[in-house]
Amino acid sequence: MILASDSSVTLWLSLLTATAYALTALIGPRLALRQGHRLLWAPWTLHGLGLVFALFGPQSEGLRFGFAPALSVTAWLMLTFYVLEQHWFPQLRTRWTLTGLGAAVVLLAALFPGTPLHTAASPWLPLHLALGVASYGLFAAAVVHAWMMTRAEKSMRMATTDTAVGLPLLTLERLTFRFVKAGFTLLTATLAAGWLFGDSLYGAKAAWRWDHKTVFSLLSWFTFAVLLVGRNRFGWRGRKAVRVLYIGAGLLLLGYAGSRFVLEVVLGRVA
Repeated sequence: MILASDSSVTLWLSLLTATAYALTALIGPRLALRQGHRLLWAPWTLHGLGLVFALFGPQSEGLRFGFAPALSVTAWLMLTFYVLEQHWFPQLRTRWTLTGLGAAVVLLAALFPGTPLHTAASPWLPLHLALGVASYGLFAAAVVHAWMMTRAEKSMRMATTDTAVGLPLLTLERLTFRFVKAGFTLLTATLAAGWLFGDSLYGAKAAWRWDHKTVFSLLSWFTFAVLLVGRNRFGWRGRKAVRVLYIGAGLLLLGYAGSRFVLEVVLGRVA
């Protein structure tokens, strides 16, 4: 385990952010809808500041990254989309379980800050990673909306009104596939960059390799491609589309975060 003892500021920011998330999860459900929306901005802002400092702050070993920072950025991006949607759809209720997830990933990133990135091979490596993590965030948002869509569909089948969702089923379905399409575009760009420019990104001996990360990433890309084709050609929707989305998201999670977790935690390797 790699502790973030070299940066007390990062550690204190992480603890402050996790506390803000926890307090938001406790207080938020007791507030009115708009007040709950405003309350979410505080931990979200602290989380963003902590990520900027942890990833780009003054560090002797340079930029660090790994499975836990990737999950932290993914959660923050997911919450970013959710916060913006609450502005466009004021009736969208806050999922307070997401704040608990935010607290967990912030603490996890503080305990496992990752390993230094070898950016000497190419200054474009951070951008390549940013594209990949951005696709993580978009697919995570799609998964959250798919879960809400499933809940709304179940409520419709049972002829009940689920006020905890806050958006109509068709709106949730449209938003879900917008996130899927955007995430698929970024994932395609990430894989294409790794294939075409792997030598300059990672060095001649560390370019495209058929390792676990590559295999799971390609499997997830194929799964999302099948989902989009099934949606456009065969009208997939409801439970079938959601199941395929969950499978693709699970494979993608195993691709980078899963493989890095095994390397950093289980095997204790630096890279």
